[in-house]
Amino acid sequence: MKTLSPIALLAGLGGCAAQGAPSFILFGAYFPAWMFCAVIGIVIALTSRVGMVATGLSDTMPFQLFVCASIGLIVAVSAWLLWFGR
Repeated sequence: MKTLSPIALLAGLGGCAAQGAPSFILFGAYFPAWMFCAVIGIVIALTSRVGMVATGLSDTMPFQLFVCASIGLIVAVSAWLLWFGR
């Protein structure tokens, strides 16, 4: 039982890599890639809200906040998987 504990602790580190997190160099600083994907998702969510108001769909659709947030989340996760998924 005592030998199982260090093995179990070290098994959780198998996914860690030495290369670090994906990041972009913008304006001389390193920005995490997840932040870039989150900004893309927020922009798409706001764009979908504007599109719903412009087409009149916002008058008939319930739970607009959840729909727009879901669209933004789907786009952000899809962008992450397309650029950084292995």
